[in-house]
Amino acid sequence: MTEQVTQAWARPGPTAGQRRHDWQLSVLLTGCGLLGVLLLNSSGTFVLGPPPSWPEQIAWILGVTAPMAWRRRWPEATTLLTAAFFIGAQARATVDTLASPVALFVAIYTLGAWGRNRRRSAVLRIVVIVAMFCWLAFGAVRSVADIPPDAFEGASGPVPPLLAALGMSVLFNLMFFVFAYLFGNTAWLSALRHHEVQVQTEALRRSQAELAERAVIQERVRIARELHDVVAHHVAVMGVQAAAARRVMDQNPPKAKTALASVEQTARTAIDELRRLLGVLRQADRSSPEALTGHRLDQVETLLNGAREAGLTVDYRTFGDPVPLTDSLSLAIYRIMQEALTNTIKHSRASLIDVRVRYLRKEIEVDVADNGHGAPATAHAPVADGGPHPTGSGLGLIGIRERVAAHGGVLELGARPGGGFRVRARLPLEAETDIPAGQETEAPETGARVTESGVAAG
Repeated sequence: MTEQVTQAWARPGPTAGQRRHDWQLSVLLTGCGLLGVLLLNSSGTFVLGPPPSWPEQIAWILGVTAPMAWRRRWPEATTLLTAAFFIGAQARATVDTLASPVALFVAIYTLGAWGRNRRRSAVLRIVVIVAMFCWLAFGAVRSVADIPPDAFEGASGPVPPLLAALGMSVLFNLMFFVFAYLFGNTAWLSALRHHEVQVQTEALRRSQAELAERAVIQERVRIARELHDVVAHHVAVMGVQAAAARRVMDQNPPKAKTALASVEQTARTAIDELRRLLGVLRQADRSSPEALTGHRLDQVETLLNGAREAGLTVDYRTFGDPVPLTDSLSLAIYRIMQEALTNTIKHSRASLIDVRVRYLRKEIEVDVADNGHGAPATAHAPVADGGPHPTGSGLGLIGIRERVAAHGGVLELGARPGGGFRVRARLPLEAETDIPAGQETEAPETGARVTESGVAAG
């Protein structure tokens, strides 16, 4: 913590257990003080002169030790009362060498350890210590005249006896009060450090909880994206084939039978992919995206065949020299193409779909365009890196954007000027799969143009 925060921090009040311990300490010190008065009176050792009556001596002892009962609740009042009664007891020749010095030490220590206002606590302790030394000096001056001539007969050191006695008294009291002051500060700093640790621990706990929640959300989003990609495409194809079968059921039963067979096969494929996905989710040691389905760019013909079976003419080409792709990048491109084809089948009423894959020097580009009626309901203006996001509830378009963003790519999607809809994504290649210079976008075509019938068109 900064110095400003340290000064502003106020130690919380004592707990019920700590208040109970204060009462126990007060009772203990009171008992020790009364025992000390009893012993001193019984021995006749009256250093400060004849003591007052027994009730007055007991009252002075209670005045010194009783405030210990609330020392942590009201440390300032406790210190002032204890110091005042301590001086008053000595002024009235009530000497208690057992409990009163301990109570004074504890009071000064407590003010340093539990004072709410640090500046006021420091000032009050210094005032009390100065007052105690003033009382010590007053008592020394007053007692000098009463010292008998033979009081220092056994003195043999180089220091004058009276000066040595005064020095010992000053040194003892100096150590007494300095330690009380420093121990109080140390206890307060220890409480502050404990508070800092608690704050940092709580902040760490909240941070860990947020990270865990964020990880859960990200995992849910990833699973939702995979489920959408697995189900939406196949269901869209099944819907188109089922509708076609319904329309030709009476006029052309063989064609309807073919369409229904396609629906059956697509359903089996969807179930297989769902089983594979659920199987992977049960395995804690495999959480990478590519482990969910195992699809790669080289399996794109499966997607294209589904589009053809849905009645679309598919024109698929690749440009540039294909290079090995990482599993995650290959899966991302596969899913982007899958969602683009699904949107065309579901929304565009297109008859032709154009699919292009371009291997550039540092990037790979996938371009899917159709000749339908334009943008689906959930897409508007073209979207590029930093541009506006698609609106609406189009989970597929959101999934495309997430996949492109995850790979640091650029996405453009929207209506084509001449009609239809286009999805174009450009993703950076890994460093080890960079294409040499000179083999970029304008490289010769390596794929054949394929029509709906599957015959190469050149």
